[in-house]
This record gives sequence, C-alpha cells and structure tokens, in this order.
Amino acid sequence: MRLPDMLKAKARDYLRGLIVAVVAGVFLAVSGAFGSGDTPLTQRLAYWISMLVVGGVWGHVCGAVVTRFIDQDARPWAVTAALTALITGPLTLGVWAATGLFFSGRLFPLAVLIDFLPPVALITAAVSAINVFLGRERPVETHAAAPGAAPARFLDRLPLKLRGARLIAVQAEDHYLRLHTDRGSDLILMRLSDALTELEGLEGAQTHRSWWVAKDAVASVARGDGRAALTLEGGAIAPVSRRYAKALREAGWW
Repeated sequence: MRLPDMLKAKARDYLRGLIVAVVAGVFLAVSGAFGSGDTPLTQRLAYWISMLVVGGVWGHVCGAVVTRFIDQDARPWAVTAALTALITGPLTLGVWAATGLFFSGRLFPLAVLIDFLPPVALITAAVSAINVFLGRERPVETHAAAPGAAPARFLDRLPLKLRGARLIAVQAEDHYLRLHTDRGSDLILMRLSDALTELEGLEGAQTHRSWWVAKDAVASVARGDGRAALTLEGGAIAPVSRRYAKALREAGWW
C-alpha cells in the first residue's frame, strides 16, 4: 500500500473509533451508567466522553499491536478478547485516578481500584467488539457479464492505444489509475472506488485497497509471512490485503 493510502486508512480507522467512543460516552452519560445518574448531566457528559475518548486513543494504539498478530477478519472475537485484555489494566488505573479527581477532587483509596475493573472491562469489551466488527472489510467483487449483456462500462475508458486489449488489473496511483492490459499499461485520471462500479461485467475482485485484478489473469500465488501476492499475466505483482485474503481464498482465487 502506498504511503498516502496507508495514512488515509489509518485516519479512517481512528475517526471511526473516535465516533464510536463519543457515541458510547453520550449513551453512558444519558443513561447514568454505573451509579453516575446522581450527578448533573453536563458533568456526566464531560466525564464519560473524556473517559471513552482517552480509552479509544489507548485502544487504537493497542489495536495496531494486536492486529499485527491476529487476523481481524478471520478471528474477530479473538481480536476483541485480546484488545479487552490489553486495554483494561492500564485503563482501569486511569479511570480510578480520573474518577476520584473529577468527582471528589482527590484520589480514591487504592483499595477500591479493584472495584473499577469489572465496569471498565465490560465497557472495553463492548466498544472493542463494535470497532472490530465495523472495521471488517470484504473485497469488492465484480462478475462476468451475462450472455448478450453489454460489456463492462469501464472498457470504454481504455486509452485509444489500448482499445480492444484484455484488461488484467487496475492499480491506484495517487489520483490516477494504472491500467494493466495484455498490450501494455497506461494511466487515466479516475478514482478506484468509481472504477469498481464500472468494472461490473468483468470477473474479478479488489485484492487490496489499491488494486482490482481480473480473476483469469492470475498466473500464480505466492504466500508467506501471513501475506499473499498474485503474479499476473505480463509479470505485474498484485498484493493481497490481509483483510481480503480469507474472502478471496473462499471465492476460489487459490
């Protein structure tokens, strides 16, 4: 994945987690969760939202570690359990300290620290599960046109020198798309998300955030270190995202 794509993906994941944290904080504040209903609503909102946002930032850091070792799409509950275990301990200590200072202006006795563990673990597990399942992705698949149906609209976008060529893959490069064909390659100005819609009518799938590949153009598959890459006719190598690997394998790509 190119650096801009990686940054966009990370920013999107972070923003999603932040939104989930704020929504969860508002819900807990309005419902007066865990005995907080006796305090004014504005105070509850400030407390719960800040606690959930801080927990969300810590959870984002933990998520980057956990998903390096556990496939989020293949084992979402394992990722949720690992996140809950990793987040809860340090977060419980932070909530214990913040709650005492926020509501009484002083730290609570250390003996009550254990009382914070169950509610923090419960909220962490719930928010982690929401983020994990919202973060799962499946590749966009396109399908061959039915007999007599019009060809894929995307073929009309091939530059003149490539008209009539067999499309092998489409690769995003910044704001452009590189079209790999059996007659060479060229660039057009278009977003991959828009191209995926117009590629319907050709049998293929998104193998990566930046790649669409024609299924019959795959010459070989290389796997190692938990990753896969597709060698295509013509020699181009298309990466396979870990998030898409399971779905592509189940669809018979290898």
